[in-house]
Amino acid sequence: MNKNVDADFLALPLAAVSDAAISTAKDAGASHVDVRIERTRNGLLSLRDARPETQSDETNAGLGVRVIVNGAWGFASSPEISVDVAKKLALTAVAMAKTSKPLSTELVSLVTEPVYANQTWVSDYEIDPFSVSDSDKKDRLADLSNRLLKSANVNHTSAHTMFVKEQKHYADSYGTSTTQQRVRIQTQIEAISIGDHGFESMRTLAQPAGFGWEWMGNSHWKWDDEIAELPSLLAEKVAAPSVEPGRYDVLVHPSNLWLTIHESIGHATELDRAIGYEANYAGTSFATPDKLNTLQYGSKLMNVTGDRATPHGLSTVGFDDEGVAAQRWDIIKDGVLVGYQLDRRIAARVNRDRSNGCAFADSPAHVPIQRMPNVSLQPNPTGPTYDEMVASMEDGIIIKGDKSWSIDMQRYNFQFTGQQFHRVKNGKIVGQLKDVAYQATTTDFWGSMKVVGGPSTYVLGGAFNCGKAQPGQIAAVSHGCPAAIFDKVNILNTVAEAGK
Repeated sequence: MNKNVDADFLALPLAAVSDAAISTAKDAGASHVDVRIERTRNGLLSLRDARPETQSDETNAGLGVRVIVNGAWGFASSPEISVDVAKKLALTAVAMAKTSKPLSTELVSLVTEPVYANQTWVSDYEIDPFSVSDSDKKDRLADLSNRLLKSANVNHTSAHTMFVKEQKHYADSYGTSTTQQRVRIQTQIEAISIGDHGFESMRTLAQPAGFGWEWMGNSHWKWDDEIAELPSLLAEKVAAPSVEPGRYDVLVHPSNLWLTIHESIGHATELDRAIGYEANYAGTSFATPDKLNTLQYGSKLMNVTGDRATPHGLSTVGFDDEGVAAQRWDIIKDGVLVGYQLDRRIAARVNRDRSNGCAFADSPAHVPIQRMPNVSLQPNPTGPTYDEMVASMEDGIIIKGDKSWSIDMQRYNFQFTGQQFHRVKNGKIVGQLKDVAYQATTTDFWGSMKVVGGPSTYVLGGAFNCGKAQPGQIAAVSHGCPAAIFDKVNILNTVAEAGK
């Protein structure tokens, strides 16, 4: 694995700049100072019918200084990274704190954290995607696309890959100093069928993950196998009958269940949202603190953890953007709500002893806010294999792949669709369905979970583009989960629901 931060980032005056900002802000009256020097490179390549359609390669860099003065926040940032700029930003941030003080409704305080001096952390990846030539990237996507286009069942293809290298230096007035580098990638290949039936599509189930370009081989995800199977799956979907609405046992594959976890558990257990501090973007949460240790979130088979340490997780770091070391903790235990996601400010606000490391800013121009860690449903250590789960179903539906979703402003009432819907009768898959959506409330859905798959069914899913806050910020996050069977879930026909 690559364990070195790029030399050209380390060559920046990281220590000199952060030291200048910290000393200047302290001299001007700040009781707390933290500094982030960041550089993020984003790559994108899209192909349409195996031909290049869009390509970009952008790098954003800069410096952000955050302070507390007399219990009020101040912040300033610049795309320039230098000692002189750091000093100016420190003074501006202090001035901003003093200006905002009369408008503050409460004193800002942060829980303590041990000091981590001169720490370095690099995510687990083998091949820096930016070291791979553009032609090699294009050739790999074109090859996968052309294999699909050889099938009479496929009229068009769409392929895109996104890859990110994020480098961050953090330092604060307590003595913590961390330098980190992490890489992530997301690739999707879609097969499209157009004809008398209208439009139908199906895409690969590969999830975004904290890998480098090695992700595009076959050692971590079986791309070649999935591409070979996709045309026949698409043809079967085109010919599939529309689902008869009703209540069915549903086996939800991890490629779909990760999104349900994200929306109904991940966002619901952000403590800033649960206490009403975060409300303007996507609402608050039904899982309020008065329900801690009493709310039966789901069945007793339900065990959900938060962490910032899972290998290849999209939210995995060594330290968060407030200098807090990565941790793992329980959010739901035996079906009961037992924990939340915290940053240092929210932890202090609710009298917790320590943050669990959930602060993140998506650029040096934004302040760190409480963001989602990897939130994962744990497998049953002695649970069944996927094939055993299918064999156990008498009358049900398998749902694979994510697509559209809807959830209310309390993270409680929801509806999700998917990519593939397979009908199961007497333990056998008998064909596909289409126009399927499942609808429930959060507690009813997780309360109906009657089988949790074993470790062999576990997959790490996730997204590059989780949004939060105003001004809006984007974060990448993973959600691991096994396959699971839910009892008598309400299945809707999306065409009928649309009135068509």
